[in-house]
Amino acid sequence: MIYIDDNINALDMTAAQAAVSLERWQYAMRYRQQRDRRLSLSAFMLLQRALRLEYGIHEVPLFVYGPHGKPSLMGCDAIHFNLSHCRDAAACAVASCPVGIDVECIDRYDPELLPHVMNEDEQQLILNSPYPDVAFVRLWTMKESLLKCTGQGISDDIKSILATAAGYRFRTTVYPTFVCTVCTPRE
Repeated sequence: MIYIDDNINALDMTAAQAAVSLERWQYAMRYRQQRDRRLSLSAFMLLQRALRLEYGIHEVPLFVYGPHGKPSLMGCDAIHFNLSHCRDAAACAVASCPVGIDVECIDRYDPELLPHVMNEDEQQLILNSPYPDVAFVRLWTMKESLLKCTGQGISDDIKSILATAAGYRFRTTVYPTFVCTVCTPRE
């Protein structure tokens, strides 16, 4: 399941502090900007909501981390999740298999960046699109969600990462100001 919060200003920080673990509160407070703190807390609270609704788990989740920093739920190996946030939204994906999610704002892309992060085919797809900014963000969220699903983190070979994606499926949703992509292994 996918959970999105695009009303970040409505987050009650006092209630959030009471609802999350001390570890997560401290993690969110590392951000300088209040909006980024809200986004981080919102993503975690979406996870709490998902666990409560889908699995009946009411306890505050605690994390363990993989070799590249991907979090998982302590004591719940059968539940997979991933969190993301951008300026306009926080997102959470929960599944019974590995999952990655990325949410990014639709901003004007920098054409000089294209050859550094997109392969030739992807560049042509973006340049030929009637909405190149959306096409760029769509491909970028696919790449990030794949890397997050596999637990690899950002790769030096970001240009060709989707060439290794045959065993994965992507679900992309375009919202008015952001794009969200979820990646899971093919069954």
